Formats: sequence, C-alpha cells, structure tokens
Amino acid sequence: MNRTAYIFLLVTALLWGGNAVAGKLAVGHISPMLLTMLRWLIAFAVVAAFSGSQVRRDWKVLRAHLPLLAALGGFGFTFFNMALYTALNYTSAINVTIEQAGMPMVIFVANLLLFGMAVRPGQIFGFSLSLVGVALTAGHGSFLKLAELEVNQGDALMLLAVLFYSGYTVALRLRPAIHWQSLMTVMTFFAFVTAIPFTIWEWLDGALVAPDVTGVMVVLYTALLPSLAAQVLFIKGVEYIGANRAGLFINAVPIFGTLLAVMLLGEAFHLYHAVALVLVLGGIGIAEISGRKHAAA
Repeated sequence: MNRTAYIFLLVTALLWGGNAVAGKLAVGHISPMLLTMLRWLIAFAVVAAFSGSQVRRDWKVLRAHLPLLAALGGFGFTFFNMALYTALNYTSAINVTIEQAGMPMVIFVANLLLFGMAVRPGQIFGFSLSLVGVALTAGHGSFLKLAELEVNQGDALMLLAVLFYSGYTVALRLRPAIHWQSLMTVMTFFAFVTAIPFTIWEWLDGALVAPDVTGVMVVLYTALLPSLAAQVLFIKGVEYIGANRAGLFINAVPIFGTLLAVMLLGEAFHLYHAVALVLVLGGIGIAEISGRKHAAA
C-alpha cells in the first residue's frame, strides 16, 4: 500500500511540475481565467463520459455532501490554479517555486491545529532537508541569490494559492467514502462552474486572450493530466498514507518542474539541480519513514 502511494504521489508531482511549465508557456497565448475554465470543462466532460452509472449509484451520498464537494472543487481546483496562472504573469518561476514549497508546512500546521495530528521530529527534519533542496534550485545553486528576489503582487497571489491547496489537502479527509469517479465528476463540475464568473469578469475587463495553437495544447495537457490523472492519484495517495505524509511529496514538484524545463524548454541542467534532487527526495524519504513508523505505532 505504501509503495503504491509513493508511486502515485511521485507521478502526481511530475504532472504538477508539468503544470507549472505549462502555466509559464500559457502567458500571452491564453488568459489565466479562460485557461482555468476550459481546463475544468474538458476534465469534467471526459470523466463524466464514463462515470454516469457510478454517479447514480453514489448519488444519495453525493447529494448529502454537495456543499463540501463544491468547496473542494472551487478552492482546490479553480481558485488554486487561477491564482497560480495569474501569478506567473507577474512574478518569476523561481519565486513561485519557493512559495509552493510552503504547502507541506501549512498542511502540518493545519492538521495539528484542527485535528490534533502531531508532527514527528523526523518529519520536521525531512521537510527541512527537502526545503533546502528546493531553495537551492530556486537560488540557482546559491542561497545568497534568494535575498535578491523581489516580492510583488504575483508572489502575494501565489501565497494565496498555497493556502487554497493546503486547505483542500487537509479537507480531503472529510470527503465521503465513494468511488473516485463520482468524486472527480462532481468536483470537476463545481470547478468549472466556479470559474465561469471569473472568466466573464476577465472578458468584461478586456483581459481575455483567446487561445492560439500553443494555448490549445496547454489547455489539453492541463485538462487531461494535472486536472484528472494527477488529482485522482493525489486523492488516492492521501487516502493511503494521510495528508501530512502525502503533502510532503509536493516538495518534489519544483524539482520535476526544473527537469521538465530542461527537457522541454532547453534550459541548462547544472550540478545543483542534481544535488537538489537528492536533497528533496532524501528529505521526503526521511520524513516518510518517520511518519510510517508513527502510523504503525
């Protein structure tokens, strides 16, 4: 079970790393709100195409939990991605990398305050080690460069995005015990509906950018992989090992994002990338061993 969870969560981090690269590619090719709306419209259409019978079987449970599922879809899917895509219009990918790495700590604190879930010393050490790796990547091999980063409205939006997805991760423990098809059908529907008024506002504000070929490719990628495949894998990962342990794998997102940028965008790969990869994955491993031992006890 743990091994399956690790595979699911690492693949999730890989796909979400691709989402960050796609978000950067989308700038100038499709506007953030329209991208978010189309992404979840396609995701909903795809999952709804084969989940109708399952949704009917689970409908009584779904109906009783619609407010919760609407909130999960709105905050975890729509608001997080709108904030992330908009942030990339104003701030650097380096800043976003650092800020996104704060999610595991927010998850730890929220679980401690809301549910009394203790954080083990090994988990704190592992988180700290992985955060060093993320910071090394963000600083391009030099921690001194981190002090040169400028904070702007994009950074504020990304910090808001961190709160949105951290809250979503913690709240997943409250979801009803139903099939993932029913869960994703309802949450992607609410994600799409939530994005509609923001897209209308973007259009009225004159900021809407219709997708060109690059924009269409970004929409299709984000709809099928980060939106569907990654979300299902993340939900299953949280189900298997809990939010605290699963949330730490988010620290692998910037590393995978860097590797994908090297392969897809032709950016240079440096020694510090390899060191950071070892630190992040090693930190996740240490924290997970500690969390697993505590769970077994």
